[in-house]
Amino acid sequence: MSNRLKGKKVLIVDDEPDVLETLEDLLSDCKTETSTSFADAKVKLDSGAYDIAVLDIMGVDGYQLLKIAASRKIVAVMLTAYALSPEDVAKSFNDGASFYLPKEEMVHIKSYLNDILEDIDRGRTPWERWLEKLGDYAERHFGPDWQKDDKNFWEKFPFY
Repeated sequence: MSNRLKGKKVLIVDDEPDVLETLEDLLSDCKTETSTSFADAKVKLDSGAYDIAVLDIMGVDGYQLLKIAASRKIVAVMLTAYALSPEDVAKSFNDGASFYLPKEEMVHIKSYLNDILEDIDRGRTPWERWLEKLGDYAERHFGPDWQKDDKNFWEKFPFY
């Protein structure tokens, strides 16, 4: 696997310092900056040029930060332990995120981010690979018919 992350500038936003530390270690090939609050992250997004923003959903108002990142054309990945639901997958997609990552899976973040950047470079949506890589995870956590409650969304979802 080629390392598309080398030298990329990544903003990591989470209210848990241990999560920030872990992600900084996992993304050691990147130039990382961290933030533990919405206000600080907003200032950084408004003033910095980032390639990727990894945004916790809960605790830092991640969806508001996603709007800022999307408006600045920053690749955004939503990270969560608590907003773990089919509705949050759909909201992340609809609001412009490139990926939705459960914190349980953050140990693989380097691989996921490389995949996202590869997909974007090739003009593909990273969400196709999301379904390939995390579809089984979603089924285990949300149940076998997890997509049935929002059929309208999933019928329009890329590559479903």
